Amino acid sequence: MRIMHTSDWHLGQYFMGKSREQEHQAFLDWLLVQIKEQGVDALIVAGDIFDTGTPPSYARALYNNFVVSLQPTGCQLVVIGGNHDSVATLHESRQLLACLNAQVVGGIDGSLAQQVRVLKRRDGQPGAVLCAVPYLRPREVLTSQAGESGQDKRQALQSAIQVHYDRLYQLACEQRDSQGEQLPIIATGHLTTVGGEISESVREIYIGTLEAFPASAFPPADYIALGHLHQAQRVGQHDHIRYSGSPIPLSFDEAASPKQVLLADFAQGRLQQVEPLPVPRFQHLQILQGSLSEIEEQLNELMTSVPPQESLWLEVEVAGDDYLSDLQNRVQALCEGKPVDLLRVRRQRRGRPAALRREAKETLTELTIEEVFERRLSLEDFQDEALVANLKTAFQQIAAELAPGQSAREDSQKWGRL
Repeated sequence: MRIMHTSDWHLGQYFMGKSREQEHQAFLDWLLVQIKEQGVDALIVAGDIFDTGTPPSYARALYNNFVVSLQPTGCQLVVIGGNHDSVATLHESRQLLACLNAQVVGGIDGSLAQQVRVLKRRDGQPGAVLCAVPYLRPREVLTSQAGESGQDKRQALQSAIQVHYDRLYQLACEQRDSQGEQLPIIATGHLTTVGGEISESVREIYIGTLEAFPASAFPPADYIALGHLHQAQRVGQHDHIRYSGSPIPLSFDEAASPKQVLLADFAQGRLQQVEPLPVPRFQHLQILQGSLSEIEEQLNELMTSVPPQESLWLEVEVAGDDYLSDLQNRVQALCEGKPVDLLRVRRQRRGRPAALRREAKETLTELTIEEVFERRLSLEDFQDEALVANLKTAFQQIAAELAPGQSAREDSQKWGRL
């Protein structure tokens, strides 16, 4: 049995006003080729198919067309809901997609048994048992108790998630035994684990008050396919507990990180190996740091390695506070005549005291809309976690709607709703 593990596609993402549609289409085309060439039996997407709960129509089209194109290969598709995904959006088409050899588990509904699935090889024979665990919301696994301290709530929630996994694992063992074969057991998850490396593009999620889930609390599954963290990594040095990472860089700090999908091979009911499959870079991103003279030198050197027919998305971090009002214009002048899209100019961070001084001198051109929103939100003293979560979700939806092409009047109306 050969499983391909990927996650965090974030279809529909706008990157500082830039659409990722062409990148995502190129990735999905490449993925179909790899599935055929590598003889993949099942593809697991461990959450965050879409970037928002209300993805644009082109993102839905990418998703649907991929499912249709995958069907003739004989590879089974399993889609797990993430924190960016809307359960309702994913589930609205799951019955239809089931006819195309695709299983969708956007959230917990119904009995636990519905989260345990038998994955089949391309020859139609059982190949593995899957515990399909999506992003877990506190209300789905735990009932709050009055008078609990913060520590009590964290411990109770961690225990509830662990119990959820353990129950699914027991059901999977029963399902395996009923098959009469020695099948591996695979689990999924969309959450932050203890010690996980987080990048700038990862929206921090808390399952209630739980910040991170320990690797020791997972059941003894043969492979655990995780999503949410965009940097590919092992969990606690365990070779069988993996984040595949996002297939394209979703922030500038991911620009230098290799992107990959994972191939997991099983035989005699056990994991044999996990092999990273590098994903090509479909759009060049680069961060330049230093003084203006150093940045000019780096930029000229960089131009020798960028094909003339391709564009470069660039972030510039300028060291020093000499340029307070015309920094953007000075950097823009350096990029004139070059195949460069200058997406962000900012002053270089130098620790907390310097950061405080820098914030006082910053202009809106140096900040993303996400940073502006987070800073404004931090000024409020909201006690209701659900309210904060709803505000963040509403902001992400409106930000996605504010794609290039909207009129100024439409923009003002949408921001007015927030």
